Amino acid sequence: MRETGYLIKGLATRRSRRGFTLLELLVVMVIIGLLAGYVGPKYFSQIGKSEIKVARAQIDALGKALDQFRLDNGHYPSTEQGLASLVTRPANEARWDGPYLQKGVPADPWGNAYVFIMPGEHGEYDLLSYGRDGSPGGDGEAGDITNW
Repeated sequence: MRETGYLIKGLATRRSRRGFTLLELLVVMVIIGLLAGYVGPKYFSQIGKSEIKVARAQIDALGKALDQFRLDNGHYPSTEQGLASLVTRPANEARWDGPYLQKGVPADPWGNAYVFIMPGEHGEYDLLSYGRDGSPGGDGEAGDITNW
């Protein structure tokens, strides 16, 4: 009777040490691949939408800093002075009371500089990012994000 118990335990431990078969591993890999193929594109499309939201928020913050510059100096910075005038005093601005941005002028979410044009074609000034492609025009993520 005792010997039978040892035999059963020996068989159980041998089976538990076997591991997975190649077929079982392939089935699991196919399932993981299908899930990644379904979820991946949805995840990456959300990243693009969030980059556009970040660009809009940064343009809004830069617009508020430009408005503060105008309140202090009586005018917006020139195109030549650019957005850098929000961080460092331009040579000819006696009433400058900045910096108007705490951390400096940010790049857009795609690593490009924001475009500032004074006077603007669409308002007192134009402030924009050219989007993911970095060139004027485009649609979706490649479209321009503007302050107008």
